[in-house]
Amino acid sequence: MTTNNSGKNGNPPSDQDISRPFTFKGHNFGAHCFDTIGCKIFYANRYVVSDEENEVRPSPKNSDYFVNLSASHLDIPNFPAPAEVSWKSRDGSQLQAKIDMADIFRDQVIRHNVAREDLPTETIATLDEPEIIMVVNDRTISVYMRAAIFLKDTPTRKREIRDETILAFKHTY
Repeated sequence: MTTNNSGKNGNPPSDQDISRPFTFKGHNFGAHCFDTIGCKIFYANRYVVSDEENEVRPSPKNSDYFVNLSASHLDIPNFPAPAEVSWKSRDGSQLQAKIDMADIFRDQVIRHNVAREDLPTETIATLDEPEIIMVVNDRTISVYMRAAIFLKDTPTRKREIRDETILAFKHTY
């Protein structure tokens, strides 16, 4: 098994099997802010989030909130300029960051946790473009990838898809 243990630039190491990588040339993008004031995220020539200066975004309702988030900006070619993020944290600190998706996903390989033996060998393995989802939560920016990965048909499993949200980057400011 070949693994991707990048670990650079805030990227968490991954144990993904990349002996048969699934690459992507475009992506969908979504951004969400929690525990912030006046959050703004500019990516792919548009404001994905553009809160008013004193608009407060509340805390997420549960600890695994990120699994239900989605990407609403579709068909973005890899990769536009870095995302520009500005916001105030809960304590009122004014923060700014540039998050470079081209660096985070420099290999353009779809992140997933499907074992090699469960991947199809004769059919398409992924459905559509992956979603890249940025989350600003108080002082932390996280970037996730979600992709629908087909599983190999077996006598007990037919036409199943694994759809997981994988952390690709995390940094606290």
